[in-house]
Parts: sequence; structure tokens; C-alpha cells
Amino acid sequence: MDPTIKEIINGENPNSFLLTIYSFQIWHNLWNTYQDNATSLASRVKKTDAREIQAYYQQYYEQYVRALDQADQADRTQLSKAYQTAGVLFEVLCAVNKTEKVEEVAPEIIAAARDVQENLEIYAHSYNILPLDAAGASLPIMQFEEIKAAVSALWNTRGLNWPGSFEQQRQRTGDLDMLDWLRAIFGFQKDSVRNQREHLILLLANSHIRLHPKPEPFNKLDDRAVDSVMKELFKNYKTWCKFLGRKHSLRLPQGQPDIQQRKLLYMGLYLLIWGEASNVRFMPECLCYIFHNMAYELHGLLAGNVSIVTGENIKPSYGGDDEAFLRKVITPIYRVIEKESKKSRNGKASHSAWSNYDDLNEYFWSLDCFSLGWPMRDDGDFFKSTSDLTQGRKGASRKSGKLGKSNFIETRTFWHIFRSFDRLWTFFLLGLQVMFIIAWDGISIMDIFQKDVLYKLSSIFITASILRLLQSILDLVLNFPGYHRWKFTDVLRNILKVIVCFIWVIILPFFYVQSFKGAPQGLKELLVFFKQIKGIPPLYMLAVALYMLPNLLAAALFLFPMLRRWIENSDWHIVRLFLWWSQPRIYVGRGMHESQYALLKYTFFWVLLLASKFLFSFYVQIKPLVKPTKDIMSIQHVDYAWHEFFPNARNNYCAVGALWGPVLMVYFMDTQIWYAIFSTLYGGIVGAFDRLGEIRTLSMLRSRFQSLPGVFNTCLVPSNKKKGRFFFSKQSSENSASRRSEAAKFGQLWNEIICSFREEDLISDRKDLRDKPFRFITSSLPPLCFDSH
Repeated sequence: MDPTIKEIINGENPNSFLLTIYSFQIWHNLWNTYQDNATSLASRVKKTDAREIQAYYQQYYEQYVRALDQADQADRTQLSKAYQTAGVLFEVLCAVNKTEKVEEVAPEIIAAARDVQENLEIYAHSYNILPLDAAGASLPIMQFEEIKAAVSALWNTRGLNWPGSFEQQRQRTGDLDMLDWLRAIFGFQKDSVRNQREHLILLLANSHIRLHPKPEPFNKLDDRAVDSVMKELFKNYKTWCKFLGRKHSLRLPQGQPDIQQRKLLYMGLYLLIWGEASNVRFMPECLCYIFHNMAYELHGLLAGNVSIVTGENIKPSYGGDDEAFLRKVITPIYRVIEKESKKSRNGKASHSAWSNYDDLNEYFWSLDCFSLGWPMRDDGDFFKSTSDLTQGRKGASRKSGKLGKSNFIETRTFWHIFRSFDRLWTFFLLGLQVMFIIAWDGISIMDIFQKDVLYKLSSIFITASILRLLQSILDLVLNFPGYHRWKFTDVLRNILKVIVCFIWVIILPFFYVQSFKGAPQGLKELLVFFKQIKGIPPLYMLAVALYMLPNLLAAALFLFPMLRRWIENSDWHIVRLFLWWSQPRIYVGRGMHESQYALLKYTFFWVLLLASKFLFSFYVQIKPLVKPTKDIMSIQHVDYAWHEFFPNARNNYCAVGALWGPVLMVYFMDTQIWYAIFSTLYGGIVGAFDRLGEIRTLSMLRSRFQSLPGVFNTCLVPSNKKKGRFFFSKQSSENSASRRSEAAKFGQLWNEIICSFREEDLISDRKDLRDKPFRFITSSLPPLCFDSH
């Protein structure tokens, strides 16, 4: 028997009488409820299912939905669920009424359903960070002053003429902002507008709160914040306009109050275009072209300009219908991308047979893109990038225009090894020629600057011209599949390079063997100062100087990257002319160079590496083979035991080739070995200065664990004090004035590390006290020996 009941029966419990009375009252109430249920059930249950659901719907709306909505701090989550549930109940009510053929519904139910539907549009929509509807106005994040400033700035729709089809929505939903106006004018998607509104507000608020000095009043968006965001958004667009020589469409009004509104409209338009672009985002210059034309239309709408073509006020080319921008602008471009993707045959097709995002985007790097017009013509070159190859129309498809590749087509061939690394191969071949001349003639290193020696060594320029001719021919041949899309000037440049290189191949050897006496009389008078240099033809010196002039200019630009960056970004015609000869003018990659300090380190590294390589090659590979080579070539009569393939051959060139072949292979390939050696040495020096590998064992980490809070706060925690370089030492934490604070900050980081290790099963979950409390950090033996699985 239960002890409590036993005490009540025996009267040992003083409160047993009260407990008995209380139990009797509870039992009596339950019995009355049970008795009344049978008699009251008929009055509480409605006669039909329709009336039952109608009563339940009205009760749910009045006692739950209205109660939540009228609360001081309305819970958005609960309200959203309540309105969604009420909406489902009304759908069930309508379905039951239709089944039971109930034609009349109580007016209060209709009013409640209408209220639920209106609020459902507000509460049912999800949001990322900012609840910008009326229901989210009371949430804490919407109380920040910078958020209020950005939101109020977007509400400034003064002077914006709304379409007539939008007036009904304005009256129903209340005030609409600038992005709603852009949606009504250009036909953007409603959900995309909602996302980009939040995006723009966060950008403006983030820039507004970072201003220094702080704006007054703080709840009003400052122009500096607008200019900062606008500068970042339109940096690429302005660069694109400058590259093509077109004036940008970011035109501002004269009145000061309307300038901020116009800037916000431009930013909102750009974000809305970007938000609906989908995969077209991988073609940023295509988006610049779209924005350029739509921003021009926006300016014409606001300024009341008249179209030159139609003679009427400027209107959006694609209208403001729902999803008009997606259907009429993005979809045609996406179809081009889709067709090109299908032509790749899942990566099995040749790279030159189809165009990827970069190839299609290159179309908008030239003024030809403006031939598409606005609205874009369906017969434009861009939309002809994929020709429909069908049976019976192959001939027509060949004649049709085709975009194809623009600046680069990958033709896979062995010659790419030379073409891609032409400067490296040329340098190695010229170095080999110099070393062979010095070693063959027995020239001392100290005598290398004598005139006759320099004249012999200058033959490397003839070799360089031949190699340059080979490179220009490879450029012409390997880029041949892309000529149908190249401009005439690009094709002309490649042909002229071959012609010029061929002329140098003829001129340099001719002047090399000619004496000064064979020169024209006028040139003799012009080059009279060359008489002081005996043994070297002056015409050859002049030709070498002219031949080396572009290389010297390139070397000077290499040593001064700031000057090279300015030249590549320049729009002067004379600069463009010089750059036209050296490389095709492309939009990306211009002015991307390392700093002067990084360039000096890079140059110093490779000078040491190549100097070591050439010294080793000269004294170990080239020079020791000169005497055996001369001995082999001096042998006149050789008695072969078997058939002689080249009986009339002289100087035993085959034997010489067999002797030098392996050495030359090592000469061209040992750069990898030297690079491995020097990179190891350089990495070791850098690692020593950066103190890498100083803690190599768990025991060393355990002994220096108390220094980690000091290192963490010195190197990672922001501070206004000037930071000195921190060195691991046992006294580091003792020198800190806020040791406990440092330990607490580091403890939070260490706890996250331990939790991450446990989530990834790197350590066991059994020792749960190893990450708590913070005080353990100051203990002598921190938990470093983990139980790993």
C-alpha cells in the first residue's frame, strides 16, 4: 500500500482530512462534467459539417489570430503560422460548402477571410535578414538608425510617375519605394525586387555606419555613403565605358535634392539587372551593356527626353509587363549560352568547336556590341553564335554569321611547348650559343668585352631573329581557326609580324658579313663616328640597335611596373598604336602587375638561379666537351668494321651529335633541378624569419601553451596600440597587464577548436571538461593529448 494512503487511513497525517475533502471535490467536478457531456453534446455540435467548420474558423480567427495581432509585441513567426493556418481552414470551408452545396457564407466569415488574405501576403513572405514589411517594423534589427536611414531614403519617390496599372496596388499596399517603381517601369520580378531591396539597404547601411566623422542627423542617409556604394558598384561599368570610348549613362540632374534619388535609382537598377541575370552574371561586360542602355532609358524617362527615332518621349524598350526583363532580355542571351553548352557534347568536343562564358563575353569588349542595338536585334552577330546545322541546310549554315572564338583558340599541338615558352627557349638557345663560342675559341672570361669577341658574340642577334620568325609563324598558324572572327587589323598585325621578322632574318646576316666600305656614301657621312670601332661593320651595329630597341623598351617597362600599368590603362591613340603591335587590346588583365618590391625579389631570385645554371653548364657540361669534339672532327680516316652509311661525310658529325645529344638534353632540363634547390633555400630562409616549425612536438607545445593567449591577442585581436612582433616565451603572459582578459578571449577560441575537433571525430567526446572553464588555460598542463579515434 502507498505510504501516503496508509497514513491517511490511520490518521497519522495531520492534513489527511483536508486531502480527503480536496480529492472528493475534484472527483465530484469530473463526475458532473461527465454527466453533462451527454446532455450538452447535442447543443454544442452543429447539424452539418459546413456549419461546424464555419464555427471553428470564426472561433480560431477571433480567439487566436486577432489576439496575436493585437498584442503589443507581435510575434512575426506565430502570426505567420496563424495566418497560414487560417488560410488553409478557409480553403477547407469552401471545399465543404461546395460539396454540401451551401451557397451562402456568413458576412463575418467573408470579412475575416479577406483580412486573412491581405495579411497573409505580408506575413507569409520569407526574408533573409531584414523584415521590411509592416509586420517586421517592431523587430530589433529594424530599430538601428542606419537601417532606418537607408529605408527612408528608398521611400523617396517624389517626382516619379507611376504607371496607371500600378495605382490600384499602391492604394492597397500603401507607399511603395524606388525599387517598386523600377519594377513597374522595366518589368522585374516581384521576389527579385524584394531580395535586391534588402541587398541595397544593407550596402547603404554598412557604408553609412562606417562614415567618419559621423553624419548629423544619423537617421538620414549621408551622401558620402551613397557615393561610396555607387563607386564600388559601377567601377567595372565605368572602366568598360572608358575602354570602349563611350560616355557612361550615369547622368545626374541639376537640382541638388534629386541627385541622391537618381543615384539610388541607378544602383537599384543595376542590382535588379544583376539579380535576374542568372548565369549571365558570368558575363559581366554583357551586364554592363544591358545596364548602359537601360540607364539611358531611365535618364530619358526622368528628364522627359524625346527619342530621335520615334520623336516621342523615351519609353522602356521592353515594357513593364510582369517578368518582361526576364523573358525578353535574359532568356534570349541564356538560349545562346545553352546552345553553346550543348555543342560541347559534355566536354568531348574540341575547344575550338564551342564558346564558353568567357568567349561570349569577349563580344562585349569591342564596339561591335553596340551593333546589337536596343532593343537587341534578333539577327545580331551575338545571336548567330550557334548555327543550326540541320540536314539539307549545311551550305546555308556555313554562309551564316558565326560568333565563335574571339581572341584565343586552343589548337593542341607539340609546337605549343615552344610557342608558350618562347622567351625561355630563346634565352637558353642564345646562352648556349654564347657559351659555345667562348669555349670553342678558348676565350677567357676577362677578355669577353674585347671588340673582336663582341663581334663574334653578336651573332646571337641573328639566331634571335630566326627564332622570332619561327614564333611569328606559329602565332599565325596556330591561331588560324579564329581568323573568321578577328578584325582586319588583328589579321594584319600577325601578317606584318611575319614579314618584319623575315626582313630582319635577311638584314642582320647580310650586314654581319659586310664591311663598312660597302655602305652608301650618305650613310657613311651619317655614321662617321663608327670609324672609331674597328672590325665591326657599322651598318650591322645600327641594325642591331634598331632590332634591340623594342626589347630594351620592354625591359625598361618591366623594371618599372607603375609606368607599364599606366601605359596599359591609357586611352591615348599613340599609346594604343604601340600596344597594338605588341599584343591584342583586351579588356581584362590590363595593368595587373606586381609591386616594385615583389618584382625586385623575383628578379634577384631568377638572376641567382640562372647565373648558377649557366656557370655550372659552362664549366661542367660545355667546356669539357670542346677538346673531345675537336679531336673527333680532326680524325680523317676511320676504318669501319661494317657498312658505312655516310661514306662522303666529313668531320664525323654523327659522332659529334652522339656526344653532345645527352649533354644538351640535360642543359635544357636541369633548370627544374636548380629551381628545386633555390626554392628550398629561399623557403627555408623565409620560414626561419617567419618562425615556421619552431614548435615541432607536443611536449614543446605543452611547455609553451601558456604563451598562446598572449600571441593570440597580439596578432589576431584588434588593438589601437602599436603592435610589436611577438616572440614565444614563457614570460609573455606575465608581461601582460590584462592576463585574465587575454586568457578569457583565447579560451573562447580554444573551446571552438575543441568543439570542432569533436564534431569531426578527431578527439573523443568522453572528456567533456577539457574545454571548460576558461581558467584551465592558466594551468600548467593544458589538455593537449587527445584521444583520437
